[in-house]
Amino acid sequence: MTSPGPEVSLREYGPAVSVQLSTEAGRALAASGILQSATPDPGRSGHWLLRAGSRVGAARVSGGPVVRIMPKTPVSRLFFLLGFSLDPAGAWRDSGEGTVDIGAYDDVVPALAHAVERQIDRALRQGVLQGYRHVEEVALVVRGRLREAEQIRRHFGRTPPVEIAYDAYTADTAENRVLRAAIERLLRLPGVPGPVRRRLAHQRVRLADAQPLTRGQELPDWRPSRLNSRYQPALRLAEAVLRGSSPEHRQAGAEPLAVDGFLFDMNKLFEDFITVALREALREHGLTARLQDSHHLDVAGLVRIRPDLVVRTGDGRTPLAVADAKYKVEQADGLLNSDLYQALAYATVLGLREAHLVYAAGRQPERIYEVRGTAAGQDGRGVRLYQHALDLSREPEELLTAVRQIAGRLAGSGLSP
Repeated sequence: MTSPGPEVSLREYGPAVSVQLSTEAGRALAASGILQSATPDPGRSGHWLLRAGSRVGAARVSGGPVVRIMPKTPVSRLFFLLGFSLDPAGAWRDSGEGTVDIGAYDDVVPALAHAVERQIDRALRQGVLQGYRHVEEVALVVRGRLREAEQIRRHFGRTPPVEIAYDAYTADTAENRVLRAAIERLLRLPGVPGPVRRRLAHQRVRLADAQPLTRGQELPDWRPSRLNSRYQPALRLAEAVLRGSSPEHRQAGAEPLAVDGFLFDMNKLFEDFITVALREALREHGLTARLQDSHHLDVAGLVRIRPDLVVRTGDGRTPLAVADAKYKVEQADGLLNSDLYQALAYATVLGLREAHLVYAAGRQPERIYEVRGTAAGQDGRGVRLYQHALDLSREPEELLTAVRQIAGRLAGSGLSP
């Protein structure tokens, strides 16, 4: 998807844009799921109204234009959220400010390609990682161990060829396959600048001994170790690229709809950042946190609920607080009633006096609602619901300080009577 073609520029949750499209292209975009909505423009024949939702990046549906969606959050901050979610220790972030090296790019795809190429280059500076890989194959000469059972079953004991098994010391490792797959993916994306594309092609040559992944093949399983420590920042970012690639979409009874590109879901990115950042901050209070902790709303166990984060005692046994991340915009009256109902359900099921909601924006840092009709605690108060608002445009350290303050509030919940 590197050839030039028509492009449509949208903004995350921005106003709908009227774009001239064929009926086929408009329907394909509507079915793709990459936009919040795509409908025929009633006021302009041959035009479609396109509105972006929470997905940002660039993608193209077969037969349609390249759709670029810019985030509301500055691109540099977006990559800070991603970097922290992948590695809260921050070993792979490049500057003292805790940001990822995205060069001078202010668009998602160019910044992503630059960041991945720089991390891969850093990983390969000491040479391409090699390791032992178990191989079972048919050969004309014996190497390693003869697979006697297979030799008899397949060749009736005759030689050659021989069924052998051995451990090969090779660059065709899981780590190198993941890095090469990410490079191949990025080279197919629209909008990757020429200099970055050339550097990515150079890194692909360095990883030529790693087998490419076929379409639909699962990512190779690699495990963090001392030997691959220099690879780990690049591997985490490469996996984010591969998992964020746009899949094929299928409607009932229809052929798969190919969607090529890369899109971040800001809902998921914000949720990942908040839960990881709160988990890390809560450790300073000697508490543990479970992400996506599963419970049932009803006694029969038919209705499942899954709070984003449940704070527990250090041994993990007793719940102390519950929190949910919400990448939403406040309504005019500042209330998001369905979120409050959800938070109350979490508090009720877990037997807690408080529940917390963390938003990506808000008119004030914190709101508190005391729920009528709930049994009063020893302090005479009913269940309290807290809404916290973060300003994602703030500098990374300021953002983490705000998260630590929310963590302190969560830690204090367990001390409330």
